[in-house]
Amino acid sequence: MSEQLKFIVEQLNKDPFKKNFNLITFDCLEPMQLLQILNDVLAEIDPKQSLDIREEMPEQTVKRICALLGMLKYLPPGNLSDVSAFRQGLVTGSKPVVHPILHWLLQRVPELKKRAYLARFLVRLEVPAEFLQDDVINDTCHQYEELVEAFKTYHKECEQLRTSGFSAAEIRRDISAMEEEKDQLIKRVERLKKRVESVSNHQRMLDQARQLRVESEREEALTHQKQEQKNQLFQAEQRLQRSQQQLKDLQQAAADANPESLMKRLEMEIKINSYMVSEKLPKELESMRRTVQYLQKVVSEPAMGQADLHEMENKIKQVDSQINHLIEKRMMRNDPMDDKLTLYRQQASIIIRRKESKAEELQQAREELAAAERELRQRSSHAQTSDGEEVIRGDELKRLVVKLRSKGTVYKKKRQEIAEMKAEYGVLQRTEEILKQRHEAVQQKLQKVEAEKGISGYSNTQEELERVSAIKSELDEKKGRTLDDMSEMVKKLNSMIVDKKSALAPIIKELRAMRQQCQELNQEYEDKKAQYESCAAGLESNRSKLEQEVKAMREETSQEENKYHHLNAMSEIIEMQIQRAAEEMKAYVSSDPQERKKTIREVYMKNISEQELLGKKLREKQKMVRESHSDNMEQMKMWRDLEQLMECKRQCFIRAQSQASVGQVIQKGGEDRLVL
Repeated sequence: MSEQLKFIVEQLNKDPFKKNFNLITFDCLEPMQLLQILNDVLAEIDPKQSLDIREEMPEQTVKRICALLGMLKYLPPGNLSDVSAFRQGLVTGSKPVVHPILHWLLQRVPELKKRAYLARFLVRLEVPAEFLQDDVINDTCHQYEELVEAFKTYHKECEQLRTSGFSAAEIRRDISAMEEEKDQLIKRVERLKKRVESVSNHQRMLDQARQLRVESEREEALTHQKQEQKNQLFQAEQRLQRSQQQLKDLQQAAADANPESLMKRLEMEIKINSYMVSEKLPKELESMRRTVQYLQKVVSEPAMGQADLHEMENKIKQVDSQINHLIEKRMMRNDPMDDKLTLYRQQASIIIRRKESKAEELQQAREELAAAERELRQRSSHAQTSDGEEVIRGDELKRLVVKLRSKGTVYKKKRQEIAEMKAEYGVLQRTEEILKQRHEAVQQKLQKVEAEKGISGYSNTQEELERVSAIKSELDEKKGRTLDDMSEMVKKLNSMIVDKKSALAPIIKELRAMRQQCQELNQEYEDKKAQYESCAAGLESNRSKLEQEVKAMREETSQEENKYHHLNAMSEIIEMQIQRAAEEMKAYVSSDPQERKKTIREVYMKNISEQELLGKKLREKQKMVRESHSDNMEQMKMWRDLEQLMECKRQCFIRAQSQASVGQVIQKGGEDRLVL
């Protein structure tokens, strides 16, 4: 609570409140003053609340403050959750109610200012449904909602402009700088005009310069056009290469295509699709449904405490013990028929897992193929529409820059995700080590149990058989797949070698000529480099000597300048001291008393005498006070006794007067009863 009061007092002493409080004065405020301070803080947030609460009824004040706090989304503390108690505390100006409100408001004044400003336009008016039957009111309500949505969009744009980095002051500075540059250029142009007017045939020279500028601009435009045409030619060549490659692919596909291969391919696709529809997708759908049901069950259940967690852990331990007991029973039974079936079950499970993994790879490959085809269609359509235009324009370059920035942010996010995954990998690694240790402990227990039962080595033998069967099935599958892959690979390599030879033949011819030219250029480069290095070495040595000489001369100059300025300053100080001593001596020796009074000695002597007189007076006054101190204290004591005596008399008089009034009332009551 003390920290809360300190924060409130600090904020109220700052701008724009400037209350000049301390902890004691703020804690001693009356309820009405405390409510007025709360109203002042609310007025800083919303200027409509600026008023004197003494001119307003308490109910209206509480209603207005509660409405504004509700709009600002203030939640009372836990001990003030009752609305009636909260309202009563506001009416009475209770400190436990008002202090938390002030602390909450002063913590977030800028945010609440913005919220209060937006609430003026975004808090919707509640119109009863029966009034909306009128067409005019309905149209007005729709227009009001449209204006609210428009305000939202304009406000967002305004915030974006404020946060975009553009400042009005910077723009004004840029404009003023550009105007100054414009004025300087105008002055330079005028000076050049005046300078040129004195030259003969200046008009014809200006025309020639203008024509030169026009021709240079035309040359730049032609160069730009030439570059555009080169880019278009390059794009056309790329499209031609792609078309030729597509033609070759189609020709090879048509050459390899026959009815039997097509039928086999269709049968394979039908089998794969039927497997996907009948087995894989229903399993995935069922697993997703189970996950959703499990999540719904988790959401519907209440939050678990520490006791619930302990109970769940005990249940898990019980289930683990039951599983271990069942495993021991199965090992004791040791049915040989089950051992044979486990081998086949293991092979079947391996085949099913392999089949599911291949189906997933196929589905992923189909998705990648569809995405690549979509991208190819988009790029081809873009290439067709961009024929005859610039390759990269200014706006497109800006879009590319924005895209690169977005990719940079994505890269940072991905890098952060990688760091998180690395941390998770470390946790998983540690978990794996713990599980391995537990597995080793379980294996040791299992070996002890097998040794006790007389069947040691049973689990190792079973695992070895399963592993050997799995390896055998994988090797058989790899052999069949390897032969097919090798035959296809040989065909592809032969075709690729032929294509590469035909494509590299003209390039090799050009490369031979380029190698000869490269050797000549390298020889010329080495000669020029040797000449440059020898010349640079000589110039560098001369430059270093000159730099050393210049440095020494500058240091000597700076030292001499420092000596010169020091001597000048000392001479000026000595001259001022001599002048002051001469004036003092002149005034002291002078016969004029007024002039002698102006000397420093006389001034100091006068001050000393005045201070001695003042000290003498103060000592006399102190002596008088000491002599009269005891008498004054006795007199003060007598006055206090007299004041207490008078107060006692006043109390006795008031008490006697009240007793007399009570007796008169009793006497009147008795007379009334006698009359009756």
